[in-house]
Amino acid sequence: GKAHRDVSGEAFKHGNLVEPGHKGVWITPLYPGKHPLNVRVMKVELVPTTNIVLNWAKRTEAHQYDQHLSPITVRSKDGFAFNLDVAQIIHIGAPDAPKVISRVGSVQNLVDHVLQPIVGSYFRNSAQEYTVLDFLSDRSERQQEATVHIRRAISAYDVQALDTLIGDITPPEALMETQTNRKIAEEQRKTYEVQKMAQDQRQELVRATALADIQQNMVSSEQGVQIADLQAQADIKRANGEAQATRLRAVGEADAVRKIGQAKAEAYRAGVASLGVQGFTSLQLMQIVGERNVRVVPDVAVSNGSSSNGLVDGLLGMMLHNQGQSEEKKPATK
Repeated sequence: GKAHRDVSGEAFKHGNLVEPGHKGVWITPLYPGKHPLNVRVMKVELVPTTNIVLNWAKRTEAHQYDQHLSPITVRSKDGFAFNLDVAQIIHIGAPDAPKVISRVGSVQNLVDHVLQPIVGSYFRNSAQEYTVLDFLSDRSERQQEATVHIRRAISAYDVQALDTLIGDITPPEALMETQTNRKIAEEQRKTYEVQKMAQDQRQELVRATALADIQQNMVSSEQGVQIADLQAQADIKRANGEAQATRLRAVGEADAVRKIGQAKAEAYRAGVASLGVQGFTSLQLMQIVGERNVRVVPDVAVSNGSSSNGLVDGLLGMMLHNQGQSEEKKPATK
């Protein structure tokens, strides 16, 4: 080839670029297609001009540029070490490809010696400003900050940083166990609060039910008192009525007895006036004797004559009289 002559200009101070056909890195790239080249005297370095995804994780893309990358281990403000996965998307423009090759020699060198320290250093420095939990909770903000910082840092190497993405974050197991226990305790507390609210509502319902029952009993008692009062008043009125009726009956009976007595007295006075005292008395005696069936004449008479058989005849007469009465009392038989 022709002699080396730098045509990169004063602005590019990190390498030399030459015109095609000269010794060195050509300033004009070879675009896709067929080119007549003698690969025995020159080396062709392939530079992908499509977007390149680099993974700081346990997986590797098909281009294999990230085969030496692994999850980034960082340490938080509170002293915990944890791993995080990062994906970096870059783009190398065709006009900038000669500059990149002049700087680092190859795309693999760009990844291993430029991108890896820039990305790893940024996240290690950033993680020290936050606790693990803060880093986890504000990962979207950390991702935006990382995108801005890495884009500015990589642009100095004529590489475009399109986006920086934070993947899985693996916090310390001890911290996560504590956090999990705390979360479980918090959920249990919420459960207990809900149960307590349910118990309070149940107690309130029981109190309301008991109060309603008490009020119902009070109403029933008041109604019972009113009914008893009305019953007592009715009994008093009934007793007063019965007493009044008894008095009226007694007065009526006394009046009737008095009138009967007065009538009898009037009858006695009329009888005495008509028959005289002796005659009216005799009449009354005769009425009493007739009403009471009083025997005035004896059934057997014993005379005290001169004959000595008078007493014997009297005894025989009494015996015959008694025998006759006994036969009259016997029932008739056929």
